[in-house]
Amino acid sequence: MSDQPRDWDKELAEIDKVIARAPSPSQPPAPAAAGRGKAVESGGKQAAPRVGPLATLTTWLRVILGLLLAIGMTQWPYPTACGLNLAVYLTAIMVVIVAGFWSAISSWRRRLGLAHVLALLVLLWGGILAAREVLPRVGYARHARTWSCDAGDSSS
Repeated sequence: MSDQPRDWDKELAEIDKVIARAPSPSQPPAPAAAGRGKAVESGGKQAAPRVGPLATLTTWLRVILGLLLAIGMTQWPYPTACGLNLAVYLTAIMVVIVAGFWSAISSWRRRLGLAHVLALLVLLWGGILAAREVLPRVGYARHARTWSCDAGDSSS
């Protein structure tokens, strides 16, 4: 530190210059290249991204696809006890989970509340179906089941 007294008027004048150069909160932000689907910050708040009708339509198509897959899983026509049939069924469950996750991300980015809730329900249903098949096979249920079929169990 120096022994000379500070010139507060000079320092405050410099601060005033910096404040004058900064944009005020009431001024609209300068146009910038906004990323695809990103929100633009203005005044400390995050604005919702602009959503076109095509983006909304594709999000709803994803959600409806996930819902149809989830509902269709309740009508699975083949036995799912073990072996190849079980592998195909678990693959179909993974498709339901991926569809739910995909539509949840899309609906979140586009701020579509109802679509997001439905997508999360699809995701939850896929998780329930997966747990129902996997947990008895890893020893987390009263009645244990096997992954592979015995020689006489291929049809069940």
